[in-house]
Amino acid sequence: MNQETQNEEAEVPKKQKRRFLKWLGRFVILVIIFILVGAVYEPIAEKRDAKAHPPTGQMVDVGGYKLHIRCTGVGGPTVVIESGWGDFSSSWAWVQPEVAKTTRVCTYDRAGTGWSELSPEPRTARVFARELHTLLGKAGEAGPYVLVGHSLGGYTMRVYAHDYESEVAGLVLVDAQALPTKNIENPTPAPKPNKSSFPAWLARVGMARLLAGPLGAIRNLPAKDKSDYRAIAVTPRYVQTFFDEGRGMSEGGAEARSVTTLGALPLIVLSRGKDQDAAWATSQAEYLKLSTNGQQVFADKSGHEIMIEQPEAAISSIIKMVEQVRSANQKNIVQ
Repeated sequence: MNQETQNEEAEVPKKQKRRFLKWLGRFVILVIIFILVGAVYEPIAEKRDAKAHPPTGQMVDVGGYKLHIRCTGVGGPTVVIESGWGDFSSSWAWVQPEVAKTTRVCTYDRAGTGWSELSPEPRTARVFARELHTLLGKAGEAGPYVLVGHSLGGYTMRVYAHDYESEVAGLVLVDAQALPTKNIENPTPAPKPNKSSFPAWLARVGMARLLAGPLGAIRNLPAKDKSDYRAIAVTPRYVQTFFDEGRGMSEGGAEARSVTTLGALPLIVLSRGKDQDAAWATSQAEYLKLSTNGQQVFADKSGHEIMIEQPEAAISSIIKMVEQVRSANQKNIVQ
């Protein structure tokens, strides 16, 4: 091999390295531009969305921060709906108007979700129950209540029915989340909300807005509610709360598991009919054991999000519980 050939072969890796560094430099510049553009555009978009999507209900101060609640319909008992992990009132757009034809029904947004402001408290079931109790009182929504909890909301309503027993007339659990089986005695403590996490930072530069579809911010809801949901679910406030609620799940699950019985409280366990497995069936059976006056119903055409995939099943179960409570009250009056 002559010297010229050796020099040419030695030059190849150098050229490849220069090309790579050049490509890397361009990529870094593009990322920086994207971050800068996103950081400028995101607050503008949020301000625009806030004007286009005002709260659908009322904002109520619960102790230094405001929660959003929307109540419609008349009559009693009042139905109070708790959404699942990271979810909020817009998800019940198919259900609330139908239930409101029979009785009064309230949906609300946990702190940091929907239109509600952030709370300084850890995101656990007992904190959610306490905040909801305060909200209902200050909003002037008197019991007795029929509580409805979906997914993680099952934790909250299980605790609420125990802690505020005299105010609760019935309970409907909509595919409630399985209770924890690990670290029951020593759950991971829920931290206080973190306003500067990496996911929230990504949302501040527009990443959540860019990935709204894959992240689940576009849902099968009526047009206005779909638009409201998307506008809220891409904000840094919502993204941060989503992760905070996840970090509070261990402690919140332990709080819910500590409630072992609700006596003879009327209970309906509405379970999904699709995507079933043994662990899921066991978790639903555990909820059914909460009351000596319980029954299980299946949404045969639905997966986990029954209120969206098969709303008629959720509506039917809620109205069934309302009528059961009314019937029991009538019997008590006659006696």
